[in-house]
Amino acid sequence: QVQLVESGGGLVQAGGSLRLSCAASGITYSSYCMGWFRQAPGKEREGIAIINTVGTTWYIESVKGRFRISKDNAKNVLDLLMNNLKPDDTAMYYCAARRSIGNCYWTPERYDSWGQGTQVTVS
Repeated sequence: QVQLVESGGGLVQAGGSLRLSCAASGITYSSYCMGWFRQAPGKEREGIAIINTVGTTWYIESVKGRFRISKDNAKNVLDLLMNNLKPDDTAMYYCAARRSIGNCYWTPERYDSWGQGTQVTVS
């Protein structure tokens, strides 16, 4: 049974920072693409940051230079450090996993396991 649990969301002023974490059980991050996704009310879920099995990262243009995804394979912990937050970043943030040999995807439909989400609100 795969389980992903996000934490670290909250209310922050524009320009502030938050660190989100995703703890996994039932998988090993070394064998999966891991992604952070977000969904604002009335909008589609979008991928914002991806990390592959060997640590290569990709970011959606709107968060480049502000967000950083990282992982600890030994502890199965995935982090998203968010700096210089903007009101447009307000959304429910989810971590997701897809078993992979190295190639990853941006689309939510390609991911197998999801957490319940953590709310980020930027005022």
